Amino acid sequence: MKKLVVTVLVLGVVGGGGFWYYQYSKKPVPPSVTTATVTRGDIVETVGATGTLQAVTTVQVGSQVSGNIAYLGADFNSLVKKGQVLARLDPSLFEAQSQQTRANLAQSRANLVKAQSDLERSRVQLVDTQQKYSRAQQLSARSLLPQSDLDTSKTAVDTAQASLQSQQATVTQVQAAITQSEASVNQSQVNLAHTVITAPIDGLVISRNVDVGQTVAASMQAPTLFVLAADLTKMQVVANLDESDVGRIRPQQVVTFRVDAYPNDTFRGVVSQVRLEPKVQQNVVTYATVIDVPNNDLRLKPGMTANVNVEIAHATTVLRIPNTALRFRPSNEVFAALGQTPPEPQGRGVGPGGRRGAPPQTGQPSGTPAATAAGTAPAATPAVPAPAAPVVAAEATQARGGARGGARAAATPEVTPAADAAPGRAQDGGDASGAGRRGRFADRMQNLSPEEREAMLARMRERGLDPANPGFGGGRGGGARGAGPAAPRVAAVPAPTGATTIDALFAPLPRTETFGRLWTYIANQLQPVRLRLGISDGQFTELIEGELKEGADVVTNITIAGQSTRPAAAAFPGFGAPGGRQGFAGGGFPGGGGGGAGRGR
Repeated sequence: MKKLVVTVLVLGVVGGGGFWYYQYSKKPVPPSVTTATVTRGDIVETVGATGTLQAVTTVQVGSQVSGNIAYLGADFNSLVKKGQVLARLDPSLFEAQSQQTRANLAQSRANLVKAQSDLERSRVQLVDTQQKYSRAQQLSARSLLPQSDLDTSKTAVDTAQASLQSQQATVTQVQAAITQSEASVNQSQVNLAHTVITAPIDGLVISRNVDVGQTVAASMQAPTLFVLAADLTKMQVVANLDESDVGRIRPQQVVTFRVDAYPNDTFRGVVSQVRLEPKVQQNVVTYATVIDVPNNDLRLKPGMTANVNVEIAHATTVLRIPNTALRFRPSNEVFAALGQTPPEPQGRGVGPGGRRGAPPQTGQPSGTPAATAAGTAPAATPAVPAPAAPVVAAEATQARGGARGGARAAATPEVTPAADAAPGRAQDGGDASGAGRRGRFADRMQNLSPEEREAMLARMRERGLDPANPGFGGGRGGGARGAGPAAPRVAAVPAPTGATTIDALFAPLPRTETFGRLWTYIANQLQPVRLRLGISDGQFTELIEGELKEGADVVTNITIAGQSTRPAAAAFPGFGAPGGRQGFAGGGFPGGGGGGAGRGR
């Protein structure tokens, strides 16, 4: 018994020692870093939609009269010329009607001859009665005729005059009947001519809806017998674009699309029209966009479904950054595993405006002293087009900074593009009136050297801003909580001379510029890199400015002991990526505002 107990104890001690050695003697597994390479290539920003191919000119050929189809002169896919007979209706009823109307016309003309002869007889009778009345007056003057005979002669003259007027009315009535009969004859002849249906244009028969012997009833609406397409070498795609995308569609934009019949071929077209007729289906508002498509080889058929991609912007041979690297956000556990100190969170702490909760400066390019000192990621700032083009400039973001932030900005010799774009930003507190903003702008200009002042004015002119009237932007001042960006200020769009459609009045699209941040892994250390970004195609984003070169590796994911640090979810276009959940600000998804200052932990 003692040996069994001793054996069990010995085995327990050996097992515990082995377990302790296995747990505490193994080396820690280093984090697994996944990187992607910065490449050079083309980026095309597109908007996708689905449309239907159709002929540019389509004519529906119908029948204006009812009857039975007696003859068909064209079939599907028949090439027809203008005036060619497509079909004939049974003309027997219309021929009989035409004969009847001609007989009525002949009868009316005979009645006219009779009425005219009666009118002539009435005139002769009137002349005779007038002569008799004149002789009676002469005899009565010599007392040779009684007064009663004179009165009888006068009555006969009046009766003859009334009969003449009645007969003249009869002649006029018969003449009107002749005109009516002639109109009936013309109508019957037109109806008889309509029994022969001809092609109104040169084209191709793409639809035939009747057969020989079929009865056509044309009562309230003309039935469609044929559908002709004028020219299938020129077609168009009518695509329904969502209301969220139609604002970026302009005429003459390049379009690429594919059809199911040729899945390996890509066809090209050009936007010709954006119809301002909204269509609502299941609470979704869409606008029809017409795209002109050449079809010289006649491969495209009417009715095909086209998967359309409208090219919004295009960049050739530019540096491209994977979007997964822009969405990557390292956590505190990652920094701990790498032996690094996490950077200070920038959430609801002291912002660059000098007050709690102030948002980061917008428009700051990477690498500038101001951006390094603030330590914030600039939000997205839309580019301002040249002064010659119609301007749709967004108002500067309302700030929440206090007086201390304004004093710091006024004393800083470095002028950032954010200051250029919004010299009246209410970071220094004070009133929001135009005079106050102009005064603060003048004070800031005085603190600059002549070279810096000239550079600042040049940058303002490039963005279409008026240095003589910098009173825009505005804010609440006094450290009040900001109300978000102001409503866009839309400048008047001059109507070009000779414009016949509203499509010529659309303003050109501004250049897309955003700011972001990614991480590089150098010497086993994560290092942030701030960038100025351009357009994005969903997988890659154009690099406009930043300390990255072609072939550089950027971090897309880090795995720690089987746990993966996934990139943040992709933000929708026009919105920033979720900012600041780990205390980092800015660096949002391309096309958004970078998320602003986060809620730091």
